[in-house]
Amino acid sequence: MSDFAIKFEDISKQYQLGSIGTGTLSHDLKRWWTIHVRGQEDPYLKIGQVNEQSDKSSDGIVWALRDINLEVKDGEVLGIIGKNGAGKSTLLKILSRVTTPTTGRITARGRIASLLEVGTGFHPEMTGRENIFMNGSIMGMTKTEIRSKFDEIVDFAGVAKYIDTPVKRYSSGMTVRLGFAIAAHLEPEILVVDEVLAVGDAEFQKKAIGKMQDVSQSGGRTVLFVSHNMNAVRTLCSKGIVLKSGQVIFEGNTDDAINQYINVNTLQTDEIINSISYLNHEIKIDSVTINGASSNYLHLDGDSTSIQVVIEGSVATEKVLTLEVEIFDVNNNRVAFYGPGMVNGILKRYSPGRFVVNEKILIPRNLAGGIYSLDINLTHPYVAYYMKASRCVQMEYIGYQFASGHNDYKLRGYYILDSAE
Repeated sequence: MSDFAIKFEDISKQYQLGSIGTGTLSHDLKRWWTIHVRGQEDPYLKIGQVNEQSDKSSDGIVWALRDINLEVKDGEVLGIIGKNGAGKSTLLKILSRVTTPTTGRITARGRIASLLEVGTGFHPEMTGRENIFMNGSIMGMTKTEIRSKFDEIVDFAGVAKYIDTPVKRYSSGMTVRLGFAIAAHLEPEILVVDEVLAVGDAEFQKKAIGKMQDVSQSGGRTVLFVSHNMNAVRTLCSKGIVLKSGQVIFEGNTDDAINQYINVNTLQTDEIINSISYLNHEIKIDSVTINGASSNYLHLDGDSTSIQVVIEGSVATEKVLTLEVEIFDVNNNRVAFYGPGMVNGILKRYSPGRFVVNEKILIPRNLAGGIYSLDINLTHPYVAYYMKASRCVQMEYIGYQFASGHNDYKLRGYYILDSAE
């Protein structure tokens, strides 16, 4: 007998963009009859289409997944990685029965607990306590079993003070912590975790990863983990797959999977300076480098605590030039803003002729490992932008910078945006 916990067989998922119908009632009825009665493929699908976001579909049809064949063994921790739109979340939604595949089938042995999106499975009008019992019941747990885990769930989530408050009043960070605690503590045979941990702070991420390790190692349970945090994937997962355009392009050990993902998705063929979208006519930029390199891909290991940004150019008249760097996560949320001119009022004047802006920027101490993008700007705060380079660098950060407090952020020129309250 095979020892697999989950088996994906020829899984494909096709979506119709815009209007869902074929255009005529007769064709809609033929499609329904062919798929649902005869069990055959949609007769109106085109052959060979894939989910490439940069391509415009001629008929509004995209394949979110295409011909996925995969076995996940009992007790295995599988990391699923790929850029946005690769099909990662769709695969987990099919496994969790949120949606159905267009073709193929999945065989899963045991109860599945899923944490797919912030608030998934929660009723916003119900309290945290009521949602714990509701989620447990949905998973087939008895009230006695749920009560035996209740205190552990509340303690892990750190929401004891708000446990009898409606979930709609929770912050995104509180909602994620409670959702993860429920999913991890109600002892499912299969735990499915999507990118939601990115909402939590670095300390909670480390705590959650530790819990998933306990679940898989001591409990022998299977975990499917989707994340852009390569450090978390490397720490937690025993195996990895890389998705691109809805297809598995690599399956193997975790380190090889991460290297494959980085090689496929890096932008090393371009330079930062080519991303400059706006220049004042009195300023000219000759070079932009980070840590001595002009490439728009930056890899920082766990020992990195800073980056060195150097901008060289010339100005026709005297200018006040201050550096601003904005950091965005994979969901395009701005997580940090560095701007000592705006934050601290530190302004530097440059005489006509050549100039060099050379600044060491400390990595924010609440930044979790993962993939980020950077904006690099030269400004005179509240007066003018002289240079804007939007999303000019893709930064892979391996590690955590823990914060003992927030009091010193402004002293270092930062505004920190923290949604994990």
